[in-house]
Amino acid sequence: MNVLDDYMVDPDLSLLDKTRIQAQVLVPVLRALRAELGQEKADAIVRDSLRDWSKQLFAAVGDSVEGSPRRKWAAMQTALTEITEREVTVEMRRHDKEALEFDVTHCRFAEFFRALGEPELGALLICATDFDIVASGGSDVSLTRDQTLMQGAPCCTFRYAFAPRT
Repeated sequence: MNVLDDYMVDPDLSLLDKTRIQAQVLVPVLRALRAELGQEKADAIVRDSLRDWSKQLFAAVGDSVEGSPRRKWAAMQTALTEITEREVTVEMRRHDKEALEFDVTHCRFAEFFRALGEPELGALLICATDFDIVASGGSDVSLTRDQTLMQGAPCCTFRYAFAPRT
């Protein structure tokens, strides 16, 4: 059993397929809101709603994992890696007790949302969740990501830092 099974709804469904289903609903709603309210206001409503949803969801997942904040983060990060590994290509840069650093050089999620013309929606549904998972690690884990494929960069730069264990 994966700690993200409830998030996935159906563990047999890939995260990319789940994301495609979400987009089938969200994109028409987002575009209708833009037509009615204007792009800036509509995008703000959707952004705030999806950010609140993601923060609450991953906080609840973290609460369901026993152990230290770093253990909570590690459990969710491992689970996320398991459900995304066939959708992304990763180049490991560093992995030790102080840091986990890697670049994602190919991402099917970014390809999908860029083809839809909605990379910002993809960033909200996929990219921003990494920071919500990091939040479960409290001050034990931090993430810096200067660029993403979703934003048109050549890679996503994941730079996790770990606080010293006491």
